Amino acid sequence: MERNFNLEAASFTGLVDLAQAKVGGKALLCSDEFFAGMDNLLKPGRGIFLPDEYTDRGKWMDGWETRRKRVPGYDWCVIELGIPGVIRGVDIDTNHFLGNHPPYASLEAVSIDTAITPDELSKLSWTEVLTKSALKQGSQNVFAVSHPGRWTHIRLNIFPDGGVARLKVFGEARPLWSLVGRGEKVDLAAIENGGLVVAANDMFFGNKNNMIMPGRALNMGDGWETRRRREPGHDWAVVQLGHPGIIEKLEIDTNHYKGNFPDTCWVEGCFAPGALMDTLTHTQFEWMEVLERTKLKADHRHLFEKELKEKGPWTHLRINIAPDGGISRLRAFGTLAEQAHSTEAGGLKLEPEEYQSAKR
Repeated sequence: MERNFNLEAASFTGLVDLAQAKVGGKALLCSDEFFAGMDNLLKPGRGIFLPDEYTDRGKWMDGWETRRKRVPGYDWCVIELGIPGVIRGVDIDTNHFLGNHPPYASLEAVSIDTAITPDELSKLSWTEVLTKSALKQGSQNVFAVSHPGRWTHIRLNIFPDGGVARLKVFGEARPLWSLVGRGEKVDLAAIENGGLVVAANDMFFGNKNNMIMPGRALNMGDGWETRRRREPGHDWAVVQLGHPGIIEKLEIDTNHYKGNFPDTCWVEGCFAPGALMDTLTHTQFEWMEVLERTKLKADHRHLFEKELKEKGPWTHLRINIAPDGGISRLRAFGTLAEQAHSTEAGGLKLEPEEYQSAKR
């Protein structure tokens, strides 16, 4: 039986794959992609294997694979992160590469927020964030990264050549909030702006973080969907905003959910800078009604603006759905709260008197 482990949940809970194509990650340039293209590195999943599939260059492989190197040196691939941020860990997955995987790999990074050509990128001064490390064949090779920098691009180096099925770069988003103008509305829940769904009571059919991904859902599997509830109660998810803010408009999209959309939903807000999930129920952090319980429609983009009761400032939103069902996207458009300026993950800190003032 094929082993198809996935270490993401165990190793990188609470972190985002900053490089995935789904959030805008792009493979820009590589030394060689003779057998299989570099774009495959950023696709979802771990890659597939088709035993009888060949191309005019050899065996078809679902990954990035270079030719056998007959000269000194090593191969490399430059990737633009879809979400700039701090890298906490990487998974260099050699799934299905048996006998043709690289024995070693390293990772370098650079930060540049201006337009630059791929050729210019290769000439920059790169910082090593993962030293040359041994890889296993056909395996998820998971490494912690301790460098504190904020990065926009990475370079995967493989020694000397071979194939990598997928590269996942787990970390925390670091938007440049200094570029957001006073009063400018941004989606504070968006994953690219540092939003994170920190908890959900159920996600049997669809992952909770799908709700805050870019764009509209591609299909019914690209949203948050709970199992059919057979007992009293309702389902819920808690979103930590990328920055404390005043919420001016909510969008709740049931795109693709036709016979399985929630009957009703309501949204609550909480101001709890830096709070851990298990402390959000403490009486100090009061949840207040943002959107009252509202009927939803199938396969519909719901927009709420005048209907909002309390606008914050909030650091967290809790979306409640009754009794169960699927939400494809949640958007929380608002302005930055002036009381908090820190962009450190989990560190949206205020002094006690500032907290009371902001909480009103």
